[in-house]
Amino acid sequence: MRTHAQAVVIGGGVIGCSILYHLTKLGWSDVVLLERDELTSGSTWHAAANIHGLHDSTNISRIQHYTMNLYTELEAETGQSCGVFQPGSLYLAQTENREHQLRLQAAKAKFYGMNFHEVSREEAERLHPLVNYDGVRCIMFEPDGGNVDPSGVTHAYAAGARARGAEIHRFTPVMGTEAQADGSWIVRTPKGDIHTQWVVNAAGLWGREVAAMAGITLPLQPTEHQYFVTETIPEVAAMSQRLPSVADRDGEYYLRQEGQGLLIGAYEKDMRFWAEEGTPLDFAHELFADDLDRIEDNMMRAIDRVPAVGTAGIKRVINGPMIWSPDSNVLFGPHPDLTNYFCCNGIIPGFSQSGGMGLMSAQWMVEGESQYDMFAWDVARFGDWADKAFTKARVGDQYAKRFAIHFPNEERDAGRPVRTRPAHALQTTLGGVFGLNYGWEHVQWFADHPGAKDTNGFTRQNWFEPVGRECRMLRNTAGIIDISNFAKYRVCGGQAEAWLNAVFANKMPKAVGRSCLTPLIGVRGGIAGDFTVTRLAEEEFMIIGSGMAERYHQRFWKMVPMPAGVSFESLTEALCGFNVAGPKSRALLQRLTNTSLATEDFPFMRSKRIELAGVDCVALRVSFTGDLGWELHCNTEDQLRLYEALLDCAKDFDAGPVGARALMSLRVEKGYGSWSREYSPEYWPQEVGLAGLIKLDKDFLHKEAYLAIKDKDPRERLCIVEILAPDHADATGGEPIFDKAGAGVGRVTSGTYGYGVNKSLALCYLKNVTAGDELDVMILGKPHHAIVLPEAPFDPKGEKLRA
Repeated sequence: MRTHAQAVVIGGGVIGCSILYHLTKLGWSDVVLLERDELTSGSTWHAAANIHGLHDSTNISRIQHYTMNLYTELEAETGQSCGVFQPGSLYLAQTENREHQLRLQAAKAKFYGMNFHEVSREEAERLHPLVNYDGVRCIMFEPDGGNVDPSGVTHAYAAGARARGAEIHRFTPVMGTEAQADGSWIVRTPKGDIHTQWVVNAAGLWGREVAAMAGITLPLQPTEHQYFVTETIPEVAAMSQRLPSVADRDGEYYLRQEGQGLLIGAYEKDMRFWAEEGTPLDFAHELFADDLDRIEDNMMRAIDRVPAVGTAGIKRVINGPMIWSPDSNVLFGPHPDLTNYFCCNGIIPGFSQSGGMGLMSAQWMVEGESQYDMFAWDVARFGDWADKAFTKARVGDQYAKRFAIHFPNEERDAGRPVRTRPAHALQTTLGGVFGLNYGWEHVQWFADHPGAKDTNGFTRQNWFEPVGRECRMLRNTAGIIDISNFAKYRVCGGQAEAWLNAVFANKMPKAVGRSCLTPLIGVRGGIAGDFTVTRLAEEEFMIIGSGMAERYHQRFWKMVPMPAGVSFESLTEALCGFNVAGPKSRALLQRLTNTSLATEDFPFMRSKRIELAGVDCVALRVSFTGDLGWELHCNTEDQLRLYEALLDCAKDFDAGPVGARALMSLRVEKGYGSWSREYSPEYWPQEVGLAGLIKLDKDFLHKEAYLAIKDKDPRERLCIVEILAPDHADATGGEPIFDKAGAGVGRVTSGTYGYGVNKSLALCYLKNVTAGDELDVMILGKPHHAIVLPEAPFDPKGEKLRA
């Protein structure tokens, strides 16, 4: 066994073997995989191994299509059969909302050149004559859908990796992972130690245990999951072609052909957790006792849809473990608290995603960043607040609602609240309806009575009018927005300015009391973040950025060595904040402070330490609403006192509290981008309108990567469009956009109704269009007439902002 390696992959399931294979494809041959038992042990070997391409997320759809296409290439390359069956998949919609979801996916498929389209009932009956299509509103067909052989795929990855020089050691448990001072690792095994640059945790059911060896905790929880295979069904045996699989997600089961019978699986409401205190180390190829009574309701719905299931005997039942994250998505990427420790854990549709996840993992380790923005699946999206109780509650909810639609703006209650701030109770009495933001309860909108809940759907919901009242109030008078979820940092010391200039692309403010906006450049030259940096004192700076990206950005702070005497600390928990904005915001705030807020004394993009209603605050004259306003940051223990004072004073101005959904509408009216929507490492500065903030007469993080792309023409540009006939539904993000000739020209990143300008709006990335062009935005999967606007409809010249 090697004693040195570029990477050691822990876990010989399909994900670990895929990562190993893709590392070798990208040129790393000095890599090792360690498996405590036999390859495919754990959850890989008993998987149903269905494959499908479409997903609500565009980037996951790309990853899944890459995976589906890879299997036949892998067979040809290695000579190892992957057992690929691709008779297609039929997707059934029994409800209006499911129809909306499927039609939107079909529109995305058209835009990205993927094979997924609607078929008639007659065509569906030809494809799968055993299905009863009564009550089905629409039927989509994915010709490339199907299933693979779990063992064959895993061994094909392994064979491909070995052929390029990788070593695989079975029956070699890892006993320890020890970080070294230079960022490398020692991996300890009974057969000897390996000194490696990277450790990869792809340990599946044992992901928690492997993480604990490195001193970290991953929010993972296994469950039981059952499917069964029928005896031979005469109608299936008589078929001349293989039957497509059936995705009847409204029925909460999945179904496909297996041999001359059918395989039926379910995600039941009466679910079971497993191994809550840790996965047994001696578990390998075991299964649990059958418990079909728990999935009886799902089985009956399957029988109603495919009556032949009801006449068939059961050949075998598989009840085995799966391991889940709190949102059922993979925990992916380098762990932000460690150096060179990569996670790829908790993948549920493993055989749909194995190739793509392997490629993204290898790209990140070899090239420094994956080609697609993976922030929504980044392990950094969870912090220590995602504890055992939260994880268990969320996993239970995710399992039981596996086939439920994830609606735009949907907030699920399971496991909440986790973290609250002092104003939470008062916001509740004011009718606040909350969402989750990096563990924090954060007001989305204010109802006219406490205890109101969101309704969910693809069309306008019960919060549409209340959010409109909040927006109009702020635009006409003033509004008070809780911005405590923004990430806040303090950097101090004699070399603080020099360090910040080495991190950020813009030049840091020279004068005390001045602020600047600055991008953070990613490894490939894209936008890794956007920040406001304020000089509070000669040797003290305050940074404000995206709260949900705080751990993500932690990686970037570590990339630039910090000079001696410079301190960096997160103030996100220590400080809370409010944005008071609107045309009467100055008058409202002036009543509470002796500091002059007049423009000549407190101009736009300036800051001061002030006392407001007896509370010490850092006041910044900026506002994400695009209106006149101030951000006020105070100590957390003062938040409630400041909030009460602001609300009391607001009554005299017909002003009041405003939630996050209204802020979304207000910033889109102004054309402001937002992290993880308009800004991500996939987008170049010249595409998002931030190139003017990059100063090339200094060095900064990843400057060479930016220089490599700065003179390239934008592949697409951030634009704003107006939807002219919204039909009770606005864009929400992800909708493809076509020109009037039917060519795909872009996609929506943020969509909302602009109550201040009375327009349905969308921020989009578009190519080959100019202002005034007419387009079709595929809201609800159907074309909605839109026009490209020449500028943001609210205060395009910034006169209100600077008033």
